[in-house]
Amino acid sequence: MTDWLGPEAWAAVALSLQVSFWATLLSLPLGIFVAYALSRWNFPGRQLLNGLVHLPLILPPVVTGYLLLLAFGRRGPVGSFLEETFGFVLAFRWTGAALAAAVMAFPLMVRAIRLAIDAVDPKLEQAAATLGAPRAWVFATITLPLILPGILVGAILAFAKAMGEFGATITFVSNIPGQTQTVPSAIYAFLQVPGEESTALRLVLVSVAIAMAALLLSEVVSRAVARRIAGQ
Repeated sequence: MTDWLGPEAWAAVALSLQVSFWATLLSLPLGIFVAYALSRWNFPGRQLLNGLVHLPLILPPVVTGYLLLLAFGRRGPVGSFLEETFGFVLAFRWTGAALAAAVMAFPLMVRAIRLAIDAVDPKLEQAAATLGAPRAWVFATITLPLILPGILVGAILAFAKAMGEFGATITFVSNIPGQTQTVPSAIYAFLQVPGEESTALRLVLVSVAIAMAALLLSEVVSRAVARRIAGQ
């Protein structure tokens, strides 16, 4: 595998997997919370929150990356606070790439989970609540098992989206081999070098294979979990 792809390209694949894993894992709890709030709660600013969640789908990725740089860069309000308080730097680090990937993948995750929550009959939750069960217990024992396929599909789609993220990532953390160079930015870099088109093509094939595997896995897992919940 290393000989076929080359050390630099293989490092980009490994970094993309690392970035996508952490982007998905760390954004999943917030994604479930936001999806539940949008589906079940009526509160002032609900439409505004819905718009902000889906904004990365509409904005050019470069704009999203620039906004992240303004906010989380070393001179940005959040970035300077994190560095001065915790010594934690996001800009031009792989952690920043994970943040950019999480922001770009977040709308897909929330949409999949919200559709699953919308499909749950609210009467089931109301029946449990009338028996005196706390709201958190109702969510853990009634809602969460029923929306598990949606959570898994949302997580897998977010992982696949994070693997393909380019514009926001290269704007926020640049394209530093071995540090912030993910698969899309490596493909871009190889295409700028004469004679490296074949390496770029191999990376494209790897990227397509990972994306297809993620989509197939989301289908298989969601069906398996749905059958298990239905008791089949």
